[in-house]
Amino acid sequence: MFKEAYFDGKKLAYTVTGEGEALLLLHGFPMDRRVWDTWIPDLAREFKVIAVDLPGFGDSELIAQIHSMDLMAKAVQKIVEAEQLKRFVLIGHSMGGYVSLAYASAYAGNLAGLVLFHSHARADDETAKANREKAVMQVQADNTAYVTNFVQSLFDEQFAASNPELVRDYSLIAASQTQAAVIAALKGMRDRVSHLENLRSLECPILFVLGKKDSRMPYMNLLAQVALPQHAELLLLEEVAHMGFAEDPSTIKPIILDFVARCM
Repeated sequence: MFKEAYFDGKKLAYTVTGEGEALLLLHGFPMDRRVWDTWIPDLAREFKVIAVDLPGFGDSELIAQIHSMDLMAKAVQKIVEAEQLKRFVLIGHSMGGYVSLAYASAYAGNLAGLVLFHSHARADDETAKANREKAVMQVQADNTAYVTNFVQSLFDEQFAASNPELVRDYSLIAASQTQAAVIAALKGMRDRVSHLENLRSLECPILFVLGKKDSRMPYMNLLAQVALPQHAELLLLEEVAHMGFAEDPSTIKPIILDFVARCM
């Protein structure tokens, strides 16, 4: 079911499927809730699944010129309040993981569990911030070319060569996003703060999903974060890059379902 909530007078779009304990899904950059379309039927057999369009993406309206992770977390909370959720598991892919950590910092008591799906808790260093600035200029010059090339870089090269239609589908989702939304998110990711201390203090279980072929977030740089939470679990995937939900859903989906069930 398609639904709407409002934050500062701006529309937030999301879908609700299934019944029972709640599971909330946050997409990565520069996508929208459609990335979860092939997952929702299986997840909804056991849980109430809420798939969110983060501000500016999909059917959600732009809120500001910079969509900080804190601002997007507050938008997510508006949906939580609209659905009257008490405790739920939050799953965030990539940028959605950054938003999830900002959410956990402000609303930790709402979380029964957290899945960081190809994501991490560090802030951008100076090199990464400079790369975000370059990306903003590229988007200003040609948004479609930037997001299309960006999405293609998220997949393992061999996988992309064997699955060109799937890569094309995700590229089309990215190409449908507005230039303003893409820039607002890039600036928000550039400015985000570190949540390493948050990882240490969170009491809910945290599942890290990492890919050994992820060139955007090399897993060797992230393993130290797995040691920080009070209760952490790790799924390290041999043949997966940055788009595990598309590259190896048959492996990942049952593990996430088991994790969510144990959190509730």
